[in-house]
Amino acid sequence: MGKFEIKKDKAGKFRFNLKAANGLVILSSEAYNTRKACDNGIESVRKNSKDDSKFDRTKAKNGKSRFNLKAANGQVIGTSQMYAGNSSMEKGIASVKKNASDAQVVESL
Repeated sequence: MGKFEIKKDKAGKFRFNLKAANGLVILSSEAYNTRKACDNGIESVRKNSKDDSKFDRTKAKNGKSRFNLKAANGQVIGTSQMYAGNSSMEKGIASVKKNASDAQVVESL
């Protein structure tokens, strides 16, 4: 089972990473000013990860692939790591879809 891990950054803002069962980070959030906003971001990931059209697939100048998960309003709620190619990126998207809905939330504050 995956998990959402909430941390505070050096600026005191809240961020979360969605980790797969193997512990690898599969999605990272933006910075949130409050814990409540961070929790809302997690709920948005749970909801929007079920819809493949919410995943924006991109290719960087170096040829590597990555994706952003967007909310209904088009705002990015999570970003993946860089992948060597499209196949591995699609596996990352599949992992987000699989893990987000029932991932536990843990704090590392």
